[in-house]
Amino acid sequence: MNFAGKVVIVTGASSGIGAATAVFLSRLGAKLSLTGRNVENLKKVNSDCEKSTPTFVVPADLNKESDIEKIVKSTVDHYGQIDVLVNNAGIIETGTIETTSLAQYDRLMNTNVRSIYYLTMLAVPHLIKTKGNIVNVSSVNGIRSFPGVLAYNISKASVDQFTRCVALELAPKGVRVNCVNPGVILTELQKRGGLSEEQYAAFLERTKETHALGRPGKPEEVAATIAFLASDLASNITGASLPVDGGRHAMCPR
Repeated sequence: MNFAGKVVIVTGASSGIGAATAVFLSRLGAKLSLTGRNVENLKKVNSDCEKSTPTFVVPADLNKESDIEKIVKSTVDHYGQIDVLVNNAGIIETGTIETTSLAQYDRLMNTNVRSIYYLTMLAVPHLIKTKGNIVNVSSVNGIRSFPGVLAYNISKASVDQFTRCVALELAPKGVRVNCVNPGVILTELQKRGGLSEEQYAAFLERTKETHALGRPGKPEEVAATIAFLASDLASNITGASLPVDGGRHAMCPR
């Protein structure tokens, strides 16, 4: 995989899968435009990346339309093009149909779906010019059903359908669109979503039973899959939802 001369936007690049993807792509020669809300973390990731490749930082809150517009405009002004868009930023919150408020629902859908929709819309004219591609970060929750995180499940199912529909719309224009569907990955996502240290430890312990490979995944494993889908090695793949979940999507209760 070689991304020399390719300009890649990575959202949610300040931590977790986004940070790992930024570092991974930097080692493959990509010119990076890194976005995130945590400016201090973003600077640290940028420092790791700029050792290998040109980087550009755009602090942004994807719940603000003006910030989404800034990401695209600033990247094009700086690099002159966009070759790959990695829609990684996302949040999780717990709740069922009995406990999830409309405010929670709106928060999850705005961050996990609406922001992707708008950023993709603005990036597409530039991706058509470069015959580039998009990789969305969904979840195993987008392809399987789980209780207790209702709004999150709905948002990730939306990302999968968005991926397939946009893939069909852009295929005649030479733009590929795919997504990855991680299982439990060792990031701060669940703790930011409300799990205590004790609950998170139990959550990870359960992966021995819920994931066929018997362990949680690493951000770097998802990053490598994102890089593959974004690379020319995946030139005949579009509209795909690729699980990176240690086999969790294939598991059934026994």
